[in-house]
Amino acid sequence: MSSRSYEPIPPRRVAFLGLGVMGYPMAAHLARAGHEVTVFNRTAAKAAQWVAEHGGRQAATPRQASADADIVLACVGNDDDLRQITLGPDGAFEGMRAGAVFVDHTTASAEVARELAGVACERGLQFIDAPVSGGNVGALHGALTVMCGGDAKAFDAVRPVLLAFAKAVTRLGDSGAGQLAKMVNQICIAGLLQGLAEAIAFGQKAGLDMKAVLEVIGKGAAQSWQMDNRGPTMVDGKFDFGFAVDWMRKDLGLVLTEARRNGARLPVTALVDQFYADVQALGGGRDDTSSLIKRL
Repeated sequence: MSSRSYEPIPPRRVAFLGLGVMGYPMAAHLARAGHEVTVFNRTAAKAAQWVAEHGGRQAATPRQASADADIVLACVGNDDDLRQITLGPDGAFEGMRAGAVFVDHTTASAEVARELAGVACERGLQFIDAPVSGGNVGALHGALTVMCGGDAKAFDAVRPVLLAFAKAVTRLGDSGAGQLAKMVNQICIAGLLQGLAEAIAFGQKAGLDMKAVLEVIGKGAAQSWQMDNRGPTMVDGKFDFGFAVDWMRKDLGLVLTEARRNGARLPVTALVDQFYADVQALGGGRDDTSSLIKRL
């Protein structure tokens, strides 16, 4: 539950497709901000639970949820999930009225973002790829960072609505730019966490009080969000929260596929991806990404 205040804007008719660990609280912020929200989830009981808590309406299909909506938002698992809720006779694109905007918060490929933007354009719709950073905690507190790609006018139309659950909403270019920016984000996090894991493991082997060390170096050039928020729990060996290793491996798979396409060299990212595979093999697929230290 968030106690944040919301910028007053005219209520909009919105649909939210996908009520997972991120989508559920994101949709809740839209309702608290005064928007008229219709939700769809593949597991219908989850949508019924959301409506019982937050009001609004539940729809049986993405097409029904999207009918008459000004903005349709989605947060699902991967490229195939995204195609499933947008395309086909029950897909959102069939239900959306001309001029409506589809905003995709899924971390997906830049390729599928461009593909669906093209389909949307043919149907008189707009498509914004808008992956988020900040994890479940950011979603709960309405403090996500949203990285967007797509038409500038469509972005300007949806930005005030997205600020219901975000602290920053930025357009970074044409279709696919949001997904590419999210890949940059994940590259940075993977490298930071591996460095932090090695540093803590080294300090523990050296017999240092690592919480005290982190407190000291966290006031200097080594400081990072990961150090402040994950360093102490790494020292304690606690990983039953946060962004799962399985999800990070999905994201890094997207990164490495894109790198093969554009020619970028990512030796450290590729190595850390394999380290995450080791953590999965140890049974840690649902652990937080900071569990990289387990293999050390």
